[in-house]
Amino acid sequence: GLPGGKLKIGLTPLDPPGASGAEQVEFLVQLNQGHEPRPLAKSASGGERSRLMLALKTVLGRHDQVPTLVFDEVDQGIGGEIGRQVGETLAEVATRHQVLVITHLAPIAARAERHLAVAKRAKGGVATSDVEVLHGEDRVGELARMLGDADSDTARRHALELLR
Repeated sequence: GLPGGKLKIGLTPLDPPGASGAEQVEFLVQLNQGHEPRPLAKSASGGERSRLMLALKTVLGRHDQVPTLVFDEVDQGIGGEIGRQVGETLAEVATRHQVLVITHLAPIAARAERHLAVAKRAKGGVATSDVEVLHGEDRVGELARMLGDADSDTARRHALELLR
């Protein structure tokens, strides 16, 4: 999802060491080939930060004790094949952690063991969110909607294929 991307970790000694340690840590990222690494906080979009976190959790996840990981819109700025790859990676991380994913891409949503649909509405002038657990045909319909048309036979067939 980040072709040509690189991550560098910069350590700067603190004098004197503080309660947080003896070094200041800075993550530097090269998100595109040919560009200089820049501080993560200044150069990565929300989706890029989510995908970098996913990459780190894929590598480090076998060694940490964090039970639940949340990826909010890890699909930002991607689609198609990269979305499928991100879905596979999330499923792999989910073998070791509980993973909650907020996504708008059907290939990512289809990899979930449980699928929740969140709908925002205004009731009496107040914004509310409704959450529904999807199963069977409701899940197929939601994936078809995410693909572009809940009523299309083609989208429904594609949704069924994603669930296999």
